[in-house]
Amino acid sequence: VQLQASGGGLVQAGGSLRLSCKASGINFRINAMGWYRQAPGNQRELVATISSGGSTNYTNSVKGRFLISRDNARNTVYLQMNSLKPDDTAVYYCNTAWRGVQIWGRGTLVTVSS
Repeated sequence: VQLQASGGGLVQAGGSLRLSCKASGINFRINAMGWYRQAPGNQRELVATISSGGSTNYTNSVKGRFLISRDNARNTVYLQMNSLKPDDTAVYYCNTAWRGVQIWGRGTLVTVSS
């Protein structure tokens, strides 16, 4: 079971990035997926989730700016991040649960400059 995230980078405040996370080894279409982030010195926090049916939830700080989506044909979940702020700087991780075990991707660094 593997989650491979990509798409991070350096962007100026107000810019956009799209993160991708490709899953393998799981029945992707039945799994809820999530994006988390961890800024230096902070705990890992939930950013957004998407259910197998496409229902979404967001933490308040990203509502209206971030959009989580999934492509079951590609076993991939996306996080479109718009109007980025310096406070969004963090390592972003994708996550799912499979057979009772939490699965984490390696993480991708997003740096937003002011």
